[in-house]
Amino acid sequence: MASESGSNSASEANVVVTRFAPSPTGFLHIGGARTALFNWLYARHHGGKALLRIEDTDKKRSTQDAIDAILDGLDWLGLDYDEPPTYQSQRAERHAEVARKLLEAGHAYKCFATPEELEEMRAEQRANKQPMRYDGRWRDRDPSEAPEGAPFAVRLKTPTEGEATIPDAVQGEVSVKNEEIDDYVILRADGTPTYMLAVVVDDHDMGVTHVIRGDDHLNNAFRQLPIYRAMDAIEGNWPEPTYAHVPLIHGSDGAKFSKRHGAPAVGDYRDEHGILPDALFNYLLRLGWGYGDREEITREEAIELFDLDGVGKSPSRFDLKKLENLNGHYIRAADDQTLVELMLPKLPHGADPDLLAKALPVLKMRAKNLGELVEGAGFLFAERPLAMTEKATKLLDDEGRKRLALVSERFGQENSWTIEALEASTKSLAEDLGLGLGKLAQPMRAALTGTTTSPGIFDVLVLLGRDEALARLDAQAAAS
Repeated sequence: MASESGSNSASEANVVVTRFAPSPTGFLHIGGARTALFNWLYARHHGGKALLRIEDTDKKRSTQDAIDAILDGLDWLGLDYDEPPTYQSQRAERHAEVARKLLEAGHAYKCFATPEELEEMRAEQRANKQPMRYDGRWRDRDPSEAPEGAPFAVRLKTPTEGEATIPDAVQGEVSVKNEEIDDYVILRADGTPTYMLAVVVDDHDMGVTHVIRGDDHLNNAFRQLPIYRAMDAIEGNWPEPTYAHVPLIHGSDGAKFSKRHGAPAVGDYRDEHGILPDALFNYLLRLGWGYGDREEITREEAIELFDLDGVGKSPSRFDLKKLENLNGHYIRAADDQTLVELMLPKLPHGADPDLLAKALPVLKMRAKNLGELVEGAGFLFAERPLAMTEKATKLLDDEGRKRLALVSERFGQENSWTIEALEASTKSLAEDLGLGLGKLAQPMRAALTGTTTSPGIFDVLVLLGRDEALARLDAQAAAS
C-alpha cells in the first residue's frame, strides 16, 4: 500500500500494477473470476504486481462468508497476490480526506438539497422524459444561503463543456460529452465516502496503472476521471490509469449470462460439476481472449502469451459442454494421485486408494468431470449383492444368467488372470457357443458393475481380482 500522500514507488518506476476489486455481497461469480484472471495474467506477463482489494463499504450486504468464498475461489484457481488484501472499509478517513481537499480547492462543493427536494427534481425529470441527473442547484450558490447547521453532501464539480476521451485498451477511443456527467456525490451527509470516490483514491494509493474490468463499468470511468484530474491539479502525481473494459460474458444463446446458462458461482463448478481448477483457468482465459486457434493453454503459456491486444470487443459465450470437454482433457492429463485425493471423500468410507489409483488410467479415459470419475469407480467398492440399474437387470434374464454360469466356469479354469488371457478365454467360449463377443460381455458387465457402462470388461475383471469377479458372476448366475 502506498503512503497517504499518494506516492507510489511501483508506479514511479513504471511497473505495471493491476487490481481485482470484488464487492463481497455474494459468491465469486464466473464474470468476476475472469476479470481476476485477466488482471493477474496481465501483471504476471509484464513482470508487475497483482493486487486484491475487497470493496466492502456496503456494510448491510457485505458478509464475511462472501469474503471467504471470494478468497477461497481465487486460491482454488491459483491466483495469488503480491500484497495482503486491502479492505476498502478501513480507508474511509483517507477517502474523506481527499473529498475535503477537493472541496477546499473548489473542485467540489457543498450541496444542501434535502432528500425531498431531490425526489421532487427526479419526479419532474421523469415527467418531462429528461435524463435523470442532478441539476446543479447548489453548484454556484453560497453555502451561507443554507439554514445554519443544515446537513450537506459534498458533490464533485464536473466539467460542463467539451468532451472526455478515453483511449481504452480494449474498446479503442471512447468519448462522452462532459454535460452528460452530473455533479455526483463524493461524500454523503453522514460523512461517508461514495463508491466513485473510494475507487479512485484506492487505485491511486495502491499505484494501480491498469484498470481491467467489465465494460459495464465504462461509464464509471468517465465519472472517475474528473477526480484524477482535479487531484492532479491540486497535488500533482495523480496519473490516470490505462483503462481496459472487457465485454461481458453471455450464455450459449447470446443472452446475458444467468443461472439458466449454468451455475454463476465458481465454487459450484468445483463442488457440483467436478471441474478441475486448471480446466476452469484455461476455459476462462479463452472466454474473450484468443491466441490463434489454440484451445489448450497451460498457466505458464498463458503468462507468456497474454496481453490486452488479444481481448475481443464482442461478448463471449459461456458453453458448459465446451468447459466439460476441456475438463476431460485435464482429467486425462492429471496426476493420478491428485485425482485419488479429490475422489476419496466422495467414495464409500474405506475405499482402497491403491485400488483406485490402479483403476484411474482406464477410468479417466471417458470421464469429463470428477462426478463421472467417482460414478465410474463405484463398482470397485460396491458390496454384494450389487444394486442393479434397470438396463442392467434386463440383461440378466434367464439366458443371460446361463451365459454367466458358463463364463464363470471357464474363468475358474483360467490360470492367468490378465486382460490378454481373459479376453482369449471369452472369445474362445463365444466361438464355442456360436455367439458374438458382446452377447457374453454385456451380461458380464451388468453382473460385475450393476450397470451397462464401464471401462473395458477385461479391465474390470482384472481390477476386481479373481475372487471378487468370480463371486459377482456366480451371485448373478444363481439369482432367480
